Amino acid sequence: MTTTALKEPARETSPGAAREPRRRTGRIRRLSLPYLLLLPALLLELLVHLVPMAIGIVMSFKQLTQFYIRDWGTAPWSGLDNYRVSVDFDAPVGKALLQSFATTVGFTLLSVGLCWLIGTAAAVFMQDTFRGRGLLRALFLVPYALPVYAAVITWVFMFQHDNGLVNHVLHDQLHLTDKPSFWLIGDNSFYALLTVSVWKGWPFAFLIVTAGLQNIPRELYEAAALDGAGMWQRIRRITLPSLRPVNQVLVLVLFLWTFNDFNTPYVLFGKAAPEAADLISVHIYQSSFVTWNFGTGSAMSVLLLLFLLVVTGGYLLLTSRGRRTADA
Repeated sequence: MTTTALKEPARETSPGAAREPRRRTGRIRRLSLPYLLLLPALLLELLVHLVPMAIGIVMSFKQLTQFYIRDWGTAPWSGLDNYRVSVDFDAPVGKALLQSFATTVGFTLLSVGLCWLIGTAAAVFMQDTFRGRGLLRALFLVPYALPVYAAVITWVFMFQHDNGLVNHVLHDQLHLTDKPSFWLIGDNSFYALLTVSVWKGWPFAFLIVTAGLQNIPRELYEAAALDGAGMWQRIRRITLPSLRPVNQVLVLVLFLWTFNDFNTPYVLFGKAAPEAADLISVHIYQSSFVTWNFGTGSAMSVLLLLFLLVVTGGYLLLTSRGRRTADA
């Protein structure tokens, strides 16, 4: 008796089924290639920011003074003492930090508000086509394109008491003051710092708002004009609501840049800023590199970081809720 083994017929593999895994692999490679190219720069950026941040946090818990600069790892641990000194507002160190914080908050609010207002007004004005618009746009972006040190040093010469351009215009030509003013010392230093900050920052707001205006359909303005809406009504009903997502990001970026700005006050006033223009960034620098108390300066930096994280998180939470309410 013979047993015949039934063989299973061979399955035919279609060419399309064989190419499918290869297509999927090629698609994965194409999608992952940009991220792989960005990975070295991303790792380097994280190292540049995260490593100093971690070292600063460790330093804030140490009694690090000029005696331990050569080998800061041997500095004794102080626990939360540096933080207690920083937030003790009855003591001189805490009182000076609180005053610097209040000055920075007022300066930031004024600077961000003026930068946004001037930048938005200039962007709306430049929306219409007229002769010389391209040249005017290029001139508007000059303060933003100039290096910070070159621009601020130029303002230092302009604010000079005896031969500065500001006093020459205000006192000698317009006769708005009784005598030449001191702009880099005293209470006027706050207005000098605010002027330089707004002059340097409003072109960025102008650039961002101009980009946002390109996404607003012109048909909306034409329909509003046919309905009899004036310029202010079109700005209020069309321009500002359409720019809300852009303005939310713009205000946050301007706030963080201005609150953390160190280059402008340092170049304008040097190591010792006047009391009226004592921003918290320069104050932390003085607490660290002038008094040689790096532990206290690091604690102030960590407190500043926590404050900015809380403000940023609260701002994003409020804006996201407002966006959901507006969409609903």
